[in-house]
Amino acid sequence: MLPESSGLAQNISAVERETGLSKDVLRMWERRYGYPKPARDDNGERQYTQAETAKLRAIKRLMDIGARPGKIIGLTLDELNALADARAPLRREAGSPAVERDIVAVLAMHDVGVLQHALAQWLMREGLQRFVVDTLAPLNRLVGEAWMRGDLHVFEEHLYTEQVQAALRTAINAFARQAGHPRVLLTTLPSEQHGLGLLMIEALLVADGAHCVSLGPQTPLDDIRLAALAHGVDIVALSFSSAFPVRQAAESLARLRRHLPASVALWAGGEMTRRVRKTLPGVLLLPDFGGSAAALRSWRASNVSMPML
Repeated sequence: MLPESSGLAQNISAVERETGLSKDVLRMWERRYGYPKPARDDNGERQYTQAETAKLRAIKRLMDIGARPGKIIGLTLDELNALADARAPLRREAGSPAVERDIVAVLAMHDVGVLQHALAQWLMREGLQRFVVDTLAPLNRLVGEAWMRGDLHVFEEHLYTEQVQAALRTAINAFARQAGHPRVLLTTLPSEQHGLGLLMIEALLVADGAHCVSLGPQTPLDDIRLAALAHGVDIVALSFSSAFPVRQAAESLARLRRHLPASVALWAGGEMTRRVRKTLPGVLLLPDFGGSAAALRSWRASNVSMPML
């Protein structure tokens, strides 16, 4: 466990970004449970300690696997982490490469070269699609779990993300950009800053012959619609990280669906979609990266008149 920083407090917006807990939830818990107990700055704004932020991350981690906050909010950070590890143990295969089993140790070494070499070796050995589904998706979970437990600093998680994105971009750019169908527009909603999921789905689709147009993260809904029309796309695919609020996603997807032509498919993927409990009309949910290949085959089977790549 990393030692808690003794200094810098965070405002409620920063805690919302770090934990995935909305400001409304944080304020409601403060009233209902008496936790957290933020101090106030000279302007009356809430200020949360590093210890409070760490505990809130651990609570959110347990909520994501079904725990009720009222039952766990009184536990200590160590108790929360132990409970989360018991409910969702990290899966480390005995036969996996040492660097995969010990990815947290690799990041703690702060040796970028070791990480770059490992990523390049996996890509070369497995190919792009297998690398994304079989190696990168589990690695992302390992790193995310380590960060939520406090075993990694934010800058170490950022280092991992940047190196993975660089490896994926290099691999994607090795494929010749072709004309044809399907044409897929990739982006995230304005409040979704995480772009790694976008690159992962782009890698899978490009390797399967799709023509991808990526806008990167945080595109306003109206601009997504305009871009879809301008590029004549067949599919709009949005990526959502685990922290994205389900209700906000559902409302935004419903609005986007209403404003896209009926001929344009709308896909939503990423960890957040695992928490969706009801059908979203006109939206295909893809919680697993491996599902993109089946979705692409299904689209092609339904659009046999379209010229193939």
